[in-house]
Amino acid sequence: MVNQFLDYLRLERNYSPLTVKSYAKDLEEFEAYYKNLEGQTLDWKAVDADLIRDWMESMMDRGNTATSINRRLSALRSFYRFALKNHLVQTDPAHAVVGPKRKKPLPVFVKDKEMEALLDPRMWTDSYEDILARTILIMFYETGVRLSELVGLDVTAVSFVNRELKVTGKRNKQRMIPFGEELTEVLKTYIEKRESLPGIQSDALFLTKKGNRISRRAVQSMVNKQLSRVTTLKKKSPHVLRHTFATTMLNHGAGLESVKKLLGHESLSTTEIYTHTTFEQLKKVYEAAHPRAGQ
Repeated sequence: MVNQFLDYLRLERNYSPLTVKSYAKDLEEFEAYYKNLEGQTLDWKAVDADLIRDWMESMMDRGNTATSINRRLSALRSFYRFALKNHLVQTDPAHAVVGPKRKKPLPVFVKDKEMEALLDPRMWTDSYEDILARTILIMFYETGVRLSELVGLDVTAVSFVNRELKVTGKRNKQRMIPFGEELTEVLKTYIEKRESLPGIQSDALFLTKKGNRISRRAVQSMVNKQLSRVTTLKKKSPHVLRHTFATTMLNHGAGLESVKKLLGHESLSTTEIYTHTTFEQLKKVYEAAHPRAGQ
């Protein structure tokens, strides 16, 4: 039965020899698993969904990743679809089996003390480039805006009277984001410097020294360079600063629903990933501080 399936992959589906070999290996491993079960005499026709789930559990116990397990399950599903279609089996036991969920990586963020060090005014000059870079960093850190939202800002998006930022997010949805005293001051300083640029004709809030709207790539390069001064994180992107904003808000008592609105998330489940991040931090604090945590 397995050989018929492999011939089908090779001759009718034109799969590469390497892919066919991979399918063969996965099926061999499953066959070895069920044939080695104590007190059972099974063949491919006698396999049921519970047996497949037990196989998956055994792989998890051995430390296999969700990606690896799902790949092997996919091979088994393909085999049984072929077998059922060609009347080699009467049922498809793999059809209803759900593979393990892949764990989403927790968002990385910059620590509070690292951001404090980076934004310390003594770290910066009064050049246009430094004022621009520091203002952009504080904008990301205090508002959590996306990169696309930041580069799309016009001067008219800023209300100093209400201390609000009008942001156009995904699918042109607009939201208002409040900002604090520090961003107010640095924005005023930056805009004053911006107005001194010769021949300004752009409405864009953030401009290059030549008076053009700043590009996404320029902001990415700027953020990477500046974060490298204070953190050893592998990823040093504007999105890391968005993660940092969300994590900082939650760590300092903000509600999940409030953070969701500030970030412009449509679903609360998207925001909930930051609660896992804060919990991980809580665990580290606990393990470092509690005298019996390491016992």
